[in-house]
Amino acid sequence: MLVISIDSLRADMPWAGYPRAIAPRLTELEKKSVSYTRAYAVSSYTSMSLGGFLSGKLPSELKRSGYFFGTYPESNLFFPELLQSHGIRTLGAHAHTYFGTAGFQQGFDVWELVPNLVSNSETDLNVTSPQHEAIAERLLGNPQLDTTRFFAWFHFLDPHDQYMPHEKDGIAPYGRSLRDRYDAEVTFTDRWVGKLLDFVEGKPWAKRTAIVVTSDHGEAFGEHGRYAHGFELWENLVRVPLFFVVPGVSPRHIDTPRSAVDLAPTLVDLFGIKPDHDAKRDSDFAGKSLVPEIYGAQAEDRDIVIDLPMTSDNDKRRALIVGKWKIIAFGKTEVLKLFDLEADPEERAPITKGDDFDAMAKRYRAFSKTVHEVAPYACGEDCLNGAYMKKKSTP
Repeated sequence: MLVISIDSLRADMPWAGYPRAIAPRLTELEKKSVSYTRAYAVSSYTSMSLGGFLSGKLPSELKRSGYFFGTYPESNLFFPELLQSHGIRTLGAHAHTYFGTAGFQQGFDVWELVPNLVSNSETDLNVTSPQHEAIAERLLGNPQLDTTRFFAWFHFLDPHDQYMPHEKDGIAPYGRSLRDRYDAEVTFTDRWVGKLLDFVEGKPWAKRTAIVVTSDHGEAFGEHGRYAHGFELWENLVRVPLFFVVPGVSPRHIDTPRSAVDLAPTLVDLFGIKPDHDAKRDSDFAGKSLVPEIYGAQAEDRDIVIDLPMTSDNDKRRALIVGKWKIIAFGKTEVLKLFDLEADPEERAPITKGDDFDAMAKRYRAFSKTVHEVAPYACGEDCLNGAYMKKKSTP
C-alpha cells in the first residue's frame, strides 16, 4: 500500500471542477479511483491533522505536548504499529524538519527525512519534491518489497507556505496572485508525484498495491480575512482531496461526507487486520473503516467532526457536520455558530437562533460529552492562557 499525502492541497482541484489544469497526473489517477467529493481533514494544520490520521482519533483525545509544533509520546498507539506487529513492512520519508521531532515515526521500520533541510519556525523556503521523490524510489525499489506486504507513506511539502517559483523547471507562473503562485507549486509537486507513479507502475507489485491520495488540510487565500492555514475550521481550510485506487475496484464518486479520522481503520482493514483492544494501549478507533463502501456498499450518513484543540498559539475550535449543516464551537466557552453549507458555502451568514440552530446545538453538546479530552502534558500556562496568533510557518 502506498499513501501519498500533499501538504496544503485544497479540495478545489481540477478533478473537482477547478478550471485550471494544475495537476494532470493526479487528475489522471483520480479518474481510476474511488473518490470522496466531501472529504474532511481531521484538523486545519499538520500537527493536529496527522496526529489524528495516524491514531484514528481526535487530536483532543491524544497525549500531546500542547505546543503548536506539538510532539506525541510513544504511549499513543499509531496504526503503523498495528501493521508492523502483523509483519507488514512500514516505510516513511518526509520533507520537513518537524517530522523528525513530532513522534510520527512510531511503528515505522524505515523513517527518513530529506537531507539538508533548513529549519525555520517563521517560514519554509525549502524545495523538496525532487529529493523526496528520489528517496521514495530508493525505498520502494528494495527487492524485499517484491515478496512481502508493505505500507509506505510519503508526505510531499512543496505547495506549503512560501509558494516558491519553478520557472527554472519549466513551470511558468500562472500569474502574480497568491493563488496563481500556489497553483504553480501544485503543478511542480504533481510532476514529481507523477514520476513516482511511473516508477511504481514498473514494479512487480504494482497491480496488487492500493494507492491513497489525500492532504492534511486546505489553504486560505483571503477567505474570512485569513491566509495559509491553521487557527480556524472554515471549509477552505478543512476540505481536502481523498481518493483510493484499489486493485479490482471500479472507479466511482462518493458524495457522502467523510473524515480523515476514518483513514487509520480503513488502511488497517485493507490489509485484512482486525485490531484487538489492549487495555494498556487503546487501539479503538474513533473513525470507521471505509472499505465496505469502497467495494460498493451504500455509504451511510454519519456525523463528521473536525477538531482543533487549544495549543500555545491557537484557541480551541471544534466543528460538527451533519448533511448540509455545520456548527462550529469557538473557544473554551464553545460559542456556537451554525452554517448552511448548501445555501451559504462560503460560511458568511452564521445562524445563532431558531429550530435548526437549536437542534444542531443539542446534537453538538451531546457529542462533545463523549469526547475524552486529554490535557496537554508540557504546555502549561501557555496552553491555558493562549499566546495566540504568533507568526509561524504552520507545518
